[in-house]
Amino acid sequence: MPSREPPCKSVSFLSLWTSLRPSLPGLALTLVLALAIALLAFAPISSASLPGSDKLHHFLAFAVLAFPLPFARPRLVWPVILTVSLYGGVIKLILPVFGREASWGDLVADVPGALCGGFPGALCGKICRRPGIIG
Repeated sequence: MPSREPPCKSVSFLSLWTSLRPSLPGLALTLVLALAIALLAFAPISSASLPGSDKLHHFLAFAVLAFPLPFARPRLVWPVILTVSLYGGVIKLILPVFGREASWGDLVADVPGALCGGFPGALCGKICRRPGIIG
């Protein structure tokens, strides 16, 4: 009797959707935050009226940006931190086109912000998935 090998496993749209579904809210929130950061970065406004320093604002913005997706998918923490850090660099490169001055010191605040947002996001995501915590 000839052996019957299982047919090649194909990835259907439904299986792909099912695997991505848990991370969609995290991805959506991350994209909305990235858009808000870009709008604030390119807008001709001054942060002098806000409490705290400009570097603190950058640190907090990139920490908040790096939190949601690792929360939804903790294994994505390093790609998110890298992407968010690169996003800060790209913003610095584009700022002169909008008549804004690029400060590389801001990027020095963006990267630690991404680290301080991504790792707690992943940790909280792992903790919340323990049995009895959620679901």
